[in-house]
Parts: sequence; C-alpha cells; structure tokens
Amino acid sequence: MKTKIIFLLYLFLFAANLLSQDLPHYLTNEEKEKLKTYIPPIGLTEYTNPPSRQVRTMAEWEELEGIIITWTSYTSILRQIVDYAQEEGKVYIVCSDSNSVKTYLTSGGVPLTNVKYIIASFNSIWVRDYGPWTVYADDVDSLYLIDWTYNRPRPADDLIPVTFANYYNVPIYQTTTSPNNLTNTGGNFMTDGMGTGFASKLILTDNPTKSEADIDSIMKKYMGITRYIKMNTLPYDEIHHIDMHMKLLDEETLLVGQYPTGISDGPQIEANLTYVLTNFQSSFGRPYKVIRIPMPPDATGRYPSGGGQYRTFTNSVFVNKSIIIPTYDLQYDTTALRIYREALPGYNVVGINSNGIISALGTIHCITKEVGVKEPIYITHKQQSTSPQTDNGIEIRSVIKTISGIASAAIYWKRFEDTRFVSSPMQLLTDNEYAGMIPPQMTGTKLVYYISVTSNSGKQITRPITAPNGYFTTIADVAVPVELINLRIFTHGNSLTINWQTITETNNYGFEIERKNLNHNLSSNEWEMLGFIEGKGTSAISSSYEFKDVVQTGGNYQYRLKQIDYNGQFTFYSLSEVDIIPFEFDLYQNYPNPFNPTTTISFQIPNEEFVSLKIYDILGNEIQTLLNKIVKPGIHNIQFEASSLASGIYFYILKTKENFNSKKMILTK
Repeated sequence: MKTKIIFLLYLFLFAANLLSQDLPHYLTNEEKEKLKTYIPPIGLTEYTNPPSRQVRTMAEWEELEGIIITWTSYTSILRQIVDYAQEEGKVYIVCSDSNSVKTYLTSGGVPLTNVKYIIASFNSIWVRDYGPWTVYADDVDSLYLIDWTYNRPRPADDLIPVTFANYYNVPIYQTTTSPNNLTNTGGNFMTDGMGTGFASKLILTDNPTKSEADIDSIMKKYMGITRYIKMNTLPYDEIHHIDMHMKLLDEETLLVGQYPTGISDGPQIEANLTYVLTNFQSSFGRPYKVIRIPMPPDATGRYPSGGGQYRTFTNSVFVNKSIIIPTYDLQYDTTALRIYREALPGYNVVGINSNGIISALGTIHCITKEVGVKEPIYITHKQQSTSPQTDNGIEIRSVIKTISGIASAAIYWKRFEDTRFVSSPMQLLTDNEYAGMIPPQMTGTKLVYYISVTSNSGKQITRPITAPNGYFTTIADVAVPVELINLRIFTHGNSLTINWQTITETNNYGFEIERKNLNHNLSSNEWEMLGFIEGKGTSAISSSYEFKDVVQTGGNYQYRLKQIDYNGQFTFYSLSEVDIIPFEFDLYQNYPNPFNPTTTISFQIPNEEFVSLKIYDILGNEIQTLLNKIVKPGIHNIQFEASSLASGIYFYILKTKENFNSKKMILTK
C-alpha cells in the first residue's frame, strides 16, 4: 500500500514524551490544559476521503486475524492477554523494543510463535480508543481500516492506526480532515456487524462543532453505521465509555451491568436500558435480549458513588473462540464467569485479575483492539426459541457471504440428548440467503444445531464460531395458525411493557392482555383483562405488538396473552412472574460533590405530579429554580451550572404536593 505520511512540525515538541508515561484512561490535569490548544496530528494520505464503496464494520465476535496491544504499563496483565490470545490468533504488539518484550514473555512461559512486533512511538496503553477499526467493502470484500481522531492530546497514540495499516498492508481511511473530521474513542463504540452502532452521548460533546446528523453521516460513510443509538452519559463514569457497563454478545443480546437499586450509576443505566428497549429492536426486527451482570464493589465494599473503584465485568474482549474478562475478587468473579459461560456456550471464558489497572478507569477491553481477517465468511442467523415444522421438517435459514463464493453450506443438528451431529445440506434461495431442513421431530423435542460453511477458496467456518461445543437451540413445535415469537416483558418502576412478534398470522382476530395479582392469594382463574390489541387477520408478514401497563401497588404479578381466532378459538401464551418495585419519592446526593462548576442532581417520584427543585445559599436565600412543572414518574437527572456563584455551601430542595427533601452540596473554585 502506498501511503505518504507528513508529520506536522509541532509534533517535534512532543518528542520527549512520545514513549508511554503510564497515562491513565482519563484526562490528567495537565492534559486538560493542553487540550484547550491541542491540534491533533494528521497523517496526510490519499485516503482522507471516505471509501467509495459501501462498507460494513466488523462485529467483535466475528473471525479475527488477531488483536493489537501496546506494550507499556501493566505488563503483567498484557503478558496474560498475550498468553490467552496467541492460542486464537496473532497478537500484534506495538512496542519500542521487541527484545525486552520477548524476554518478559518467555520468562512467564508465554510462547512467541503467534506474536508480531511493530516498533513505533506511543503515549499510552489504551489502544481500544486510538487503534484502527476493521471494515469490509460490500460486506465481505476488501478489508479497510478506519482511523478516528483520538479524544486525548496524545499525538503518538493518534498515529498508531496509520503505522499498523502500513504493517498490515491495507488502505486506511481517516476522519481527520474537514468536513469529515470526527473525534471519537473506541471504548465508546460497539456494533452488531449489521449497521447498528451504540455509544454514549460523549460522541456529541467530543464534536461540538457538528450536529448529530453530521456525526451520523460520517459514521455511515466511513463505517457503514446506518443506525447510531446514543445513550445519556453516566454520572460516576468519568470517561463515559459504554464498554464500562455494557457489551454486545451477538446481534440481539446485550450484556448490561447492574448495581443494587439506587446505587451509583444504577439509575442511569436502567434509564438507558429502558430507552433502548422501548425505542429500538435488533437488526432482525426483534426485541433485544438482555443479560444482567453485577457491577461489583471494590475491596472495601464501596461503589463509585462512595469513592470506590469503577469495577466492571463487561469490559471483556472476544478473541475468536475465547473471551477474556476482568476479574477482581473470588466472591464476585465466580458469578461473572458463570454468567459468561451460560451466555456463550462453547467459548473458552478466562479471567485476568484487573485490580492493578481498574483505578486508571479501564481494563481488558480498553487495552486490546481486534483486527479482522482479509477473507471473512459472513454468517447471520435469526435463531428461534421454538420452530414450527411442516411435513418436511424445520426450516433453518441463514444469510451467508464471502468474496470467493460459497462451495457448500450445511446444518449440523442433533437432539439435545444425542451424542452425534447429523448434517443436512443448505441450498441458495436468493440474495445470499440459504435454507436447509431438519427432519420432522416429535413436538417438544429440544434440538441443538450449528451452520458450517466452506468457501470456494477452501476456507471453512461455523456459526457459532465455537461449534460444535457452541450451538443454537430450538424446540420443535407443531405448525400453528399464529406463529408468535419473542414474547418478552420489561419493567421500569411502576411501568411494564410487553413486546411480542408474529411471523405469520392465520385468522387472527387479536390479543387480549391479562394480569393476575399474586400478592393476595387469588385463585388460579382470577385473571383481569387489561386490554385488547387487534390482530392482522391472515398475514405472511412479520408484525410487532406492544402493550404498556402501570401498576400502582408493588408486588408479584403474572401476565399472559390470549390469542383469539375469528371463530372464537383461543390460545394462551404465559409470561414469567415479575416483581414490580414502584418508584418512590427520593432525592439523591448530587455528583460530583464537591463540584466546579457543574454537577448533576437526581431524584425519583412515584407519580406524575407537580415538582419544584430549587437552589438556596447557606442563609436560606433562593438562588435558582431548576424545575417547576409537572413531571412524569421515574428517575430524573438535572444539571446545575454554578459558574456565576461563589465558593461555598448550598442546599437543593425538592418539593411535591405530599413530599419534601433537601441535601447539601459544596461548590469549590
């Protein structure tokens, strides 16, 4: 690849600082001052314009050539990453001296057979944020690398993507030149590999001269992101990277951190999750599946709101058939490892003690970056929990693509209790979609299966990538007039939402939604009909339905759907029991506190009502009214900006018709 790099003259001024200074993930005080006048370096190349072809950003669980790390601080953790990762692919180590790296690795018993060295200058270990992104032209064609402007004044780090592109011998496209200049950070981005991206609203504040539409346009042109979901930042997560509290495990599964109720970033995480589940579906058009994993306290039992470290289990990295997760303390680690192993069957789930690095606000995911293979086989499959069958059996469909073409595709399946898989061929239908049949089974039979593909170049891969140890599951069912899938229930305080979908409908009059209160020893037939949603009659098109309920009294409830045909016949679909924990009147301590000059005040209310939130000085004088209107039930976050006030103690008071609370805060300048 021909790439001409011109370093700006000012870069010389940083020469003495190009090697790592053990910089933390967050901005140091010195860097905050430097950032005010900082101009990032630009690798002037023929690739400052976006790719001319449509591109797709690779998902983390796709096949990797390997990962990139930067050899600097926390070398004991890096050595363990190399040890695990080199068994799954190449490890590209950015370093200043390969001999010292080799000596350290071999002294720990790490083999060097799958390790590559890139001699370059760098500032920090956080390669997730400044490293290159793998994209593919036309989904599976040419591999390109994408380079954003790093949101830290660390010029050597910012140039690593160009160095790696030269090493890997592929084109690199950079968002460094107007009008396509974009500042972004890798820990604040994840994608499903199908055009959906997730981020916190840090992406908006990092690009103050651009509108959200401008940012979305750049992400679409350079990375193929057609839907960019942005969530509110968390009050206690100083770096505002979403990988500190969530992770995509596949196209439809979100692993989300969970604090005890009302603790630290818990309220905002729950609000963000509700926002995503209420407003978006997966790229398959179905509600997201959510798996919760604890956000553990630190060694003294403190959470971030109490001054504790920001421990997280979501900051993990896929490396082909392995996933490496951070660990901290056995009493919490065992739960986290179990959750990962249950969610990702067949994966080699390994932990690395991260107590030494988490104080710098980052861990495993933050210090690694994936590199895709140059000839991917792209396989997507919409798994069904139950599968209706015809006289020919159960049809399994999958979209399969690769640049050299598909030589063969097959389903490998077995009954859950069997020991051997049996293969069934898949045939091309149209537009890269393949289908195959699992022979007819007895209704209720649990089946496991995976998809195996061989390309015309002779390459072979499976989905899941961990097959046969990892697999999809389904239950054989009879063919039904209304094929209902993804019946899910979500709670948020007093509110509850039921989502479901139909693939096909025959003679469907509609759905009654029923509720039973389990708190008062009601008999089994005492169901309350809450509402009715009209069906589509007869339809071969997938349809989505939703029903919302508000419960005034907390406790245990059960819900079900009654699907009714036009002839009066009906079928019940039951949901699991749910615990409703109503919102209460509560005023939280502002964060940060002390503050200068901005802080966040959070509160929750149980009902829609008139709310007043006011600021007073220590003498009781009213300083400012932050809120004075009708507010919906739930958790609310209000920003208070005090640049015009003097240092000192202030009070904020929350009032409703029935309730009152106040708290003290300290402004320091």
